[in-house]
Amino acid sequence: MSSVRLRPPAQRGEPPAGPRAELRDRHEDGHRLHHLVWRLGPGFRVCSSAVLGGGIGPRAWVLNAQVPGGYPRLDPDRHLAEIAAAEGLTGAGAGLMTAAEVAAYTTAHDGGVTATVTTGLGVRGWAAAPETGAPAVPFRPGTVNIVLTLPVPLFDAALVNAVATATEAKVQALLDAGLDCSGTPTDAVCVIAPEPAADSGEAFAGPRSTWGARIARAVHTAVLTGARPAP
Repeated sequence: MSSVRLRPPAQRGEPPAGPRAELRDRHEDGHRLHHLVWRLGPGFRVCSSAVLGGGIGPRAWVLNAQVPGGYPRLDPDRHLAEIAAAEGLTGAGAGLMTAAEVAAYTTAHDGGVTATVTTGLGVRGWAAAPETGAPAVPFRPGTVNIVLTLPVPLFDAALVNAVATATEAKVQALLDAGLDCSGTPTDAVCVIAPEPAADSGEAFAGPRSTWGARIARAVHTAVLTGARPAP
């Protein structure tokens, strides 16, 4: 396994200090695939809808892995754990999947917040869709994955608020890109922040709060960059 960067990622703003995404590659079943790794170490909490290690709690790493279209496996959590083990990642972590080309990730920075996004919109649509009566489809890897890193601790409610703010900003960016959708059925969001002390942490992350506004701008920029056709 090697850390080969195919091309410089699209970035906006100056990157702050803190955990950064590392682009890696691997070979599986004849495919060359990429994944992003955040090696957090101790002292971080993550709030996410990740298929592996989702929810709120301490996490030592985050992984966003590319898989082939028509993903055949029925155990994505185990698959992500295998990729993490091959990277030497230990302890509790969070793992996301996408069929998008991970090497084409986009990044935006705003006031200490970093948004890293992989954008694939082949199966897009609106969140509120008519009931079809069809059975639920098996797991499909998410195609718009958003990973946020913040330099300040967030209390639980603010972590959840940050996920909502990021989702609102994602939808705004997709509409600004001229797309008729709110996302894909399996999009995921992951928020990384330092663990709060008993009396020290941000209580709000809505779009009009200080940190929520920064989250919204960073996500909007990164998603818009990824959603617009390449020049």
